Amino acid sequence: MKSDTIAAFDAYVTASEARMETELRPGGNFLYVDSLPPNPRLAAYQQLRAGDVYIARLLTTVNGKTIPVPDGMIHHWVGLAFIPDTSMEQVLKVAKDYRLRTVIYKPDVMAAREISHYGNDYKIFLRLYQKKFTTVILNTEYDIRWGKVDQDRVYSNSYSTRIAEVRDPSNPNGPEYPVGEGRGYLWRLYTYWRFQAKDGGVYMQCEAISLTRDIPTGLGWLLRPLVTSIPKHALDHVLRQTRQAVVGPASQRQSS
Repeated sequence: MKSDTIAAFDAYVTASEARMETELRPGGNFLYVDSLPPNPRLAAYQQLRAGDVYIARLLTTVNGKTIPVPDGMIHHWVGLAFIPDTSMEQVLKVAKDYRLRTVIYKPDVMAAREISHYGNDYKIFLRLYQKKFTTVILNTEYDIRWGKVDQDRVYSNSYSTRIAEVRDPSNPNGPEYPVGEGRGYLWRLYTYWRFQAKDGGVYMQCEAISLTRDIPTGLGWLLRPLVTSIPKHALDHVLRQTRQAVVGPASQRQSS
């Protein structure tokens, strides 16, 4: 991982967060679907209330131009899901219990622990598991801050502070590659969650910006479609599993 790759990612995040700041202000489009034209917006809400997950690929530009990322790839997606017949309190109880990550997101999260917690600030550890081209295990740490616009709109920003690949996937507790080395399947992962209570339930949105190694020259036509689809599928899984974690206890109480 090179310094100019990191600089390009930081520039991309800065430009993206400038847009996010306007969305968190009063009158802003708190949810991505609210920024869509009337007909697509209506269709998106119908899709969400029908129980489906809505996912879109995003691209941040500066003055209409894309931000080049030497030797790296930025993956930028946003996804939404609707949880009917629930409250903000129920959703946040699940969202803020970081120890549950191994239960909610298995097998993708192998280990999880809260390193520290002060007010609205959290620091957590997650051991991630991925198996696509090959098996990859990553030890990762994140700084997370929670905030709210009002009682019905809550958000959190999560920033990876350390990502290290385990050398031998058959030994998850074994030695790591130095940070920034290894195969480059994940160098940065920033996620921005939003929760809005309305329509008799809670809408949850996750916007994810990640950085990986670029695809070797000559293999783009073969690997790029698969590589770029991995973050999309991961986001879909996270939203569906989070929703299930919220509705599961409620449905179990009703049946008992």
